[in-house]
Amino acid sequence: MISDTPPIHFRADVLVPAVRAAFDRGHTRPLTWRVAQLQALDRMLVEDADAIHAALQADLGKCAVESRLTETAFLRAEIAHALKHLRRWLRPKRVAIPLSLQPASGRLVPEPLGVVLVIAPWNYPVQLLLAPLIGALAAGNAVVLKPSEVSPNVAATLARLVPRYLDNDAVVLVEGGVAETTALLRQQFDHIFYTGNSTVARVVMAAAAQHLTPVTLELGGKSPLWIDDSVDMTVAARRIAWAKFLNAGQTCVAPDYVLATPAVADTLIAHLRIAIRELYGSDPRTNPEYGRIINDHHVERLLARIDPDRCVIGGGHDAGDRYIAPTVLYPATADDASMQDEIFGPVLPIVPVADAEAALAFIRERPKPLALYAFTSNRTLRQRFIDETSSGALAFDFAVAHLSAPDMPFGGIGNSGMGAYHGEASLRIFSHFKPVMTKPLWPDTLRLIFPPYGKTVERVIDWLLVRG
Repeated sequence: MISDTPPIHFRADVLVPAVRAAFDRGHTRPLTWRVAQLQALDRMLVEDADAIHAALQADLGKCAVESRLTETAFLRAEIAHALKHLRRWLRPKRVAIPLSLQPASGRLVPEPLGVVLVIAPWNYPVQLLLAPLIGALAAGNAVVLKPSEVSPNVAATLARLVPRYLDNDAVVLVEGGVAETTALLRQQFDHIFYTGNSTVARVVMAAAAQHLTPVTLELGGKSPLWIDDSVDMTVAARRIAWAKFLNAGQTCVAPDYVLATPAVADTLIAHLRIAIRELYGSDPRTNPEYGRIINDHHVERLLARIDPDRCVIGGGHDAGDRYIAPTVLYPATADDASMQDEIFGPVLPIVPVADAEAALAFIRERPKPLALYAFTSNRTLRQRFIDETSSGALAFDFAVAHLSAPDMPFGGIGNSGMGAYHGEASLRIFSHFKPVMTKPLWPDTLRLIFPPYGKTVERVIDWLLVRG
């Protein structure tokens, strides 16, 4: 990932200090500036929606409606939510002061961290670059944006648009690949927000450690889905198919594999055939609403995970068109190629298990996923999923769409990430809530614990600090 020689035309050691100088001048702190930047970002998403959607179509084969749903409209909703609640979020929060320090008052005052670096992936290249930006701007930070070079049309489009709408002194977008990212990571930031895979995340953390820079990591992993016969299989199959094959499966919270008993698996497969046909027709390749794999490398990677002997739905592909059909594998096993790492494509293995107990054990034996889904009407089993599993998020009877609830923080745990954002959580990760305490000089109650020490001081300590 990391290259030793940054390109000559790019000087991170000049750019980042210039952005920091803008922050140090207090340029980004006023509420009026924050609101103006969020409003300008919203205008960009409206006025240049066609250009953004065209870039997404070129890189990922996304139709305009899906791009609106998962990228531009998603971001506009996040901006609207921030603008509606920002003043309340920024109010200092009063905190209780113990009796031992009375009379006194205390509050937590939010302040921006400084200069933030946002490194985005290619699968939702607009949303996952600009959603963290919303929180960073709302918190009053200066920001350096690094879009993914793997989605070059989106990167070029945003490189053209961002300077037209946002404050060029405090918000800078850097195009490029490994060398540019390497150069940026050598600089000192006040927070780094990275979305991507765990391999690169380790590189980011190692670079951040050189400056003791805090990081937020939004990673992925194999998000499981349990389904049993207590649910409406027609509706469940439609929801699963949409969540899995949205963006041609290139979604970090897509169901990565299904756990079900053999009888339920057979029923689900029959309903998935119908659901896929309802969503994308009999030939998804000709359907403009079905996306494409990002590049040839990922096409080859995904094809290596499709076992023809286990392919019960789909399996068709056209490497030249970067097309892989919605594909279901059954029966999958823990040793299959499709079960070794995150699939990140339109391939859905179904692993047969004896019962829910076996499914829970299967999930617990593996790294904590970014999302976990359970399709069941059994209240006792739902509670067991809550109590006995750990994941970035848990959703019952639907998948993926939980990201659109701004008041529910989105993030991982363990291998699937650290830190969470969206809504007020975004403001929190890009802010320091500084404790501010005030104690009057009179009455001087602190004298009660000053030397010379004696029995009276001991009694005061016991009464005020321990019992009080």
